[in-house]
Amino acid sequence: MGLKRYNAYADYFKRTYGQRMQKLSIDAGFGCPNRSSSQREKGGCTFCVNAAFNPSYCTPLKSITQQLDEGIEFHEHRYRKAGRYLAYFQAYSNTYAPLEVLRQRYGEALRHDKVDGLIIGTRPDCVDPQVLDYIASLAKDHYVAVEYGVESCYDATLLKINRGHDFACTQRAIAMTAERGIACGAHLILGLPGESRDMMLAEADMISAMPVDSLKLHQLQILKGSPMEQQYGGSHPVAPGMEIVQFELHDYLMLVCDFLERLRPDLMMERFAGEVPPRYQACPQRSWRRPDGRLIRNEEIPVLVEQELERRDSWQGKLYSKPTAS
Repeated sequence: MGLKRYNAYADYFKRTYGQRMQKLSIDAGFGCPNRSSSQREKGGCTFCVNAAFNPSYCTPLKSITQQLDEGIEFHEHRYRKAGRYLAYFQAYSNTYAPLEVLRQRYGEALRHDKVDGLIIGTRPDCVDPQVLDYIASLAKDHYVAVEYGVESCYDATLLKINRGHDFACTQRAIAMTAERGIACGAHLILGLPGESRDMMLAEADMISAMPVDSLKLHQLQILKGSPMEQQYGGSHPVAPGMEIVQFELHDYLMLVCDFLERLRPDLMMERFAGEVPPRYQACPQRSWRRPDGRLIRNEEIPVLVEQELERRDSWQGKLYSKPTAS
């Protein structure tokens, strides 16, 4: 873990490749089964407004190559040490297409002379053995990771947020991915409807039990235009079992550090919180701010997590217990 008290994903690339590897977000025009014509009346996942997380240069109106070029130009100005890149297929479900379409779009990204690999964001119900076999073939010559939107480990929660699959589906997808030697990431939202603090902490054990290599944590954010805005934005009472926690920063940091203490120590942490522009937030006054009113940016959260772990004299995996064979 080096000098950090948690296992940082970025440090893996520095150890393995000797330099920073910057992700470049791409919107390659993929869809989502939860928003397809047959499912559209169901409204998709209740938390989702995909545009809130897309950089301005990401649009399927531009070619993948053009998006990569614009992303590189942006990052070379912002991060002068970023010399090599990973194409991050981020928007929607990036395995939700016929195999030939995946070959064309992934291939275009890998042909870029500054791209060394792929991060493929998708849903657990959007992979099959044929797709994963193809991705595994790419991983022989490039760094390739599949990042799954787990969101919650509880079936009751997945039903409440209209996720469209159960946790067993997530477990199967991650197992199939790991069996093929493909790096596997997971994304988890803390604070979903009806989940208590103890339930969220127990998810550290559930994630640790799966063959996951990296993890992103996000706090729940209520976004404009999402079904959740209708559920929680009005004056009507919230239905029993649908209550949510709107974290103050201190409480969220305590939860994350408690979560880390229970997490498998070799699992790489990529992110501790999410950030969207205030214009997308249904409750922008709930954003985390300094006493002078300035926003606390997402890149500051790892520093605060590190400080809290140091204050506790604690670290990732301090309370982790490897399951014993039955």
